[in-house]
Amino acid sequence: MNRILLLGKNGQLGWELWRTLAPLGQMIAVDRQDLDVTNQGQLREAIATTSPTIIVNASAFTDVDGAESKPQFARAVNRDAPALLADESRQRNIILVHYSTDFVFDGLEKRAYVEDDFTNPLNVYGKSKLEGEQEVLGSGAIAFIFRTSWVYSLRGNGFVSKVLRWAREQETLRVVDDQIGSPTWARMLAELTALALHQALIRGPDWLAEHRGIYHLAGSGAATRFEWAQAILELDPRASEQRCKALLPAKTDEFPTPARRPAYSALDCRKFEQTFGLRIPPWHESLELAMSGD
Repeated sequence: MNRILLLGKNGQLGWELWRTLAPLGQMIAVDRQDLDVTNQGQLREAIATTSPTIIVNASAFTDVDGAESKPQFARAVNRDAPALLADESRQRNIILVHYSTDFVFDGLEKRAYVEDDFTNPLNVYGKSKLEGEQEVLGSGAIAFIFRTSWVYSLRGNGFVSKVLRWAREQETLRVVDDQIGSPTWARMLAELTALALHQALIRGPDWLAEHRGIYHLAGSGAATRFEWAQAILELDPRASEQRCKALLPAKTDEFPTPARRPAYSALDCRKFEQTFGLRIPPWHESLELAMSGD
């Protein structure tokens, strides 16, 4: 039986992975309270003790603005920890699944990014995630890196939860319409990860070695943050509680932040679909399912 070591079990993605990966093997799920991924000795000991056949790394420092003032910590979590995981995976013949971000791109393209497009991150977070990718790819491990975009769930304080809260507190909301990405439901991302991993395990070592690498995995299609917010309010199952009377478009420069964001970072996921024979639902379809309260 496979033994799956999941890092970051309480994050919005990790929480979903903990549930969707369970049919694939025995789960050993940990969070930062259990395991400090910046402590390399502790991380190596955890791998040696648990003897996993698969490591799924859903841990990350995702505070994009906070990373600007904490670059060393961002790199410790987003670069150094994945590097160690990849090294251990190579030595122990472990399959590694790691997640990266659309923020490795600068947003100058006007079409969805493919895996081989030029990377040029605009902020410390994006740079640290790109460096993590490079460490994993260079390790020689059997590793699958899933780049994703605008991940959300109804747990925690992400964009969807914020829009719903703001709509209950304010009569007018202003949301930027000059940032475009691919909204990605954490549950959908976890389910597709589990399905892809199951297929990879069935196909065996030669297939794994041939198909390891980077895949884009995000909600199909693209939207502005304004369009995303519109859809959230329209699909709100408790819309009668909204105080919001007007949702207005705004520009990014009206809301200064420490970190620059790419203006366009939608991801083309056809490589993933073709490799694993899976359909990635349109972002609006996934949002409708998420908002249904299922």
